[in-house]
Amino acid sequence: MKQGKRTREAVEKVDRNRLHTPLEAMRLARETARAKFDETVEAHFRLGIDTRQADQQVRGSVSLPHGTGKSIRVAAFAEGEKAREAEAAGAEIVGSDDLVEKITSGFMDFDAVVATPDQMSKVGKLGKILGPRGLMPNPKLGTVTMDVGRVIGELKAGRVEYRADKYGIAHVSIGKASFDERQLTENYGAVLDEILRARPAATKGRYIKSITVAATMGPGIKVDPAVTRDLLEA
Repeated sequence: MKQGKRTREAVEKVDRNRLHTPLEAMRLARETARAKFDETVEAHFRLGIDTRQADQQVRGSVSLPHGTGKSIRVAAFAEGEKAREAEAAGAEIVGSDDLVEKITSGFMDFDAVVATPDQMSKVGKLGKILGPRGLMPNPKLGTVTMDVGRVIGELKAGRVEYRADKYGIAHVSIGKASFDERQLTENYGAVLDEILRARPAATKGRYIKSITVAATMGPGIKVDPAVTRDLLEA
């Protein structure tokens, strides 16, 4: 496939055979983000887990110190005082049976969903709609909670979810190309610490096999997985 000039220039900046420090990788990710829009920077962690085993699932959430750079629209399933709490926290849409009906009819103008425990019998009806999109509220992720105000605040401030796919790779957004390299590195550090913390006890051998960072339209940049401290050093 013939590559465009911008793509060729971006690829030429990256040494595919070299493991970069996190700071170097973030610098290159910004330099190789050549699109006309503000590209998202993602980190991809290839983990030494067997995803066929229930005790080796890696999933959770983490708050990024500098946010995601994206405006998050939150839908909240709550009633009464908790509905008012959700509205005060900034949820764009709050409801119960009416919200179930609205989503069933095709409304999907939101990026995250929070629900109080008493609403889950209703939200469960939306499993086939929300589940494939990764939007189903989950107690393990903190999105099924009575503390809806706090969780909505965290989501809007830059909390991201991660989940290893069937190949054992966790893909996590760590910011925008418009962020400076220090912000991206600190966000990356928060995600790395969380991935390390989430290591399943049943995992054998090397846990993080490789890490790659890339902007939306940029080439993959290999990061040294052995560097877990002093990430702001070049």
